[in-house]
Amino acid sequence: MRMKETLPLVPAASADCDAPKDVYAAACPCRDMLDLLANKWSALALGALEQGPQRFGALRARLQGVSPKVLTQTLRRLEEYGLVDREVFAEVPLRVEYSLTGLGRDACAPLAHLRTWVERNIDRFPAA
Repeated sequence: MRMKETLPLVPAASADCDAPKDVYAAACPCRDMLDLLANKWSALALGALEQGPQRFGALRARLQGVSPKVLTQTLRRLEEYGLVDREVFAEVPLRVEYSLTGLGRDACAPLAHLRTWVERNIDRFPAA
């Protein structure tokens, strides 16, 4: 038996943001989304979920170096913003899977380009 947990989505950005949207404006909620997507663990979790639904342990193994606490916080925030779904399966033991929403899949394309660019250019950075 599958049970789907849903959290209320964050209010639409258009409610608090002057038209046109301007990420440089201090009051624009676009900044919250930019902060979320620019976070290392968010970008990596979304990329890992491109392979399909995964359990917490599989995500933690893929995202080497992330603590359980930080991964939990990251997944909750991605779910809150409508990028990730959390599905609970009523089994013994309880099973939970995370997957991308349509919005999450849309966010993956630019993040994949950024990850690829970093991998290709890391040797060009003086501090690398």
